[in-house]
This record gives sequence, C-alpha cells and structure tokens, in this order.
Amino acid sequence: MTSTTTVEHQRTDGRTLRLTFAEPEGVIRGGLVVLHAGQGVTDGVLLLVTSLAGEGWLTVTPHIDRDERLTQRDLLAATDVTLEWLLERGVDADLRGVVGFDLGGTAALVVASHRKLGAAVSVGGQAVTELPKLLEIAGHVTSPWLGMYGDAGDEAGEAEVEQLREAAAAAKVATNVVRYPGANHRFDADPGAAAEAWQRTLAWFDAHLR
Repeated sequence: MTSTTTVEHQRTDGRTLRLTFAEPEGVIRGGLVVLHAGQGVTDGVLLLVTSLAGEGWLTVTPHIDRDERLTQRDLLAATDVTLEWLLERGVDADLRGVVGFDLGGTAALVVASHRKLGAAVSVGGQAVTELPKLLEIAGHVTSPWLGMYGDAGDEAGEAEVEQLREAAAAAKVATNVVRYPGANHRFDADPGAAAEAWQRTLAWFDAHLR
C-alpha cells in the first residue's frame, strides 16, 4: 500500500505550507493536487491521495487553514504553491491537474476557472442554487473540467445541474457535467455511483494529462 509523507514546504514569501503527498511505485505519469473539504486533511483525503498515487500520479494535498473564512485568493495561493511543488519535482505544466470532493469540488472548479491546467475534476460540492456564481465560473473555465453532482438531500437538483452543464458548455475547453440521482455530495449514499464517479475521474485524467 502506498504511504503518505508530510512536509513543511517553504514558500517564496517566507511562510510555510504543510503538504501531504504520495508517490507512485513506478513511473510518474503526472501530478495531481487534491483539494480537501472543510474538515481538513482527513483519512478520506489520505485514502484519495494514496489511491491516485496507486494509479501512477504523484499526488499531493495542501493543508489549507479553514479556521477563518477562506478567500478565493487564499485558495488560489495555496494551490499555486502546491502546483509549483509538483513542477519542482519534474511534473510538466500540462501534466498537472486538480481534484476535489465536497467543498473541495467547488474549490476545484474555482481553480479550473482561474488557472490553466491539464485537467480538473469536481465531485460534489455546495448546491448550485446556493452559489449562483458557479454558473458564471463554469462558463469561463480554462482547464478541461469534469463536474459530477449528486441530487440527494439538499444537493443541487436536476434543474440546477442542467444549468451548470449549459454554462460549462460555453467554455473554450472540454467540459462534462454529470448528475447522479440518489447520490449525495459525498457519494457515500450510493456505492455504485461512487464507483462510477471514480472511474470517470481516472478516465478524465487519462484523456487530458498526456
């Protein structure tokens, strides 16, 4: 089983950013940044990091402090530092991507609309109806973006996901928005949907990070 390592990475501004990463056992195919949800770097995040490393990706997650209100600037700054860390380890720009679950899914969409990466994936996220800005953001993504959303509970329903799909279709890069009836924002209410979302995630990175 692939293990994780945590380091205190020195930033150019003198501050440090804690990073947890896992390396593939064989050849590195590229690099992925995992953006975590509000609970921080949990066991679930670590499992995702090691699972992606097992697929050949050098995978890293930044420990983003959420004690205070996280701004878009903070999110992008932490992501930039993490992407630079990948670049320092020989991962070319077009072989880098981001992925996020839950609130991290929303963060991945924000990054995809402000940075040009090889690919980005959002799994779940806050309801579209609660974040109308997502509709505007999706239309301006600059990285190939896959968004997958469940509509169980208080999550975005069919109409909201369709709006997001239409908005993303206006982007100048490849996009795909998928709705899973019965799945919640963590996809733990429907194991079948979770398994399919995982395969879609791998296929998206396989197709765009090459």
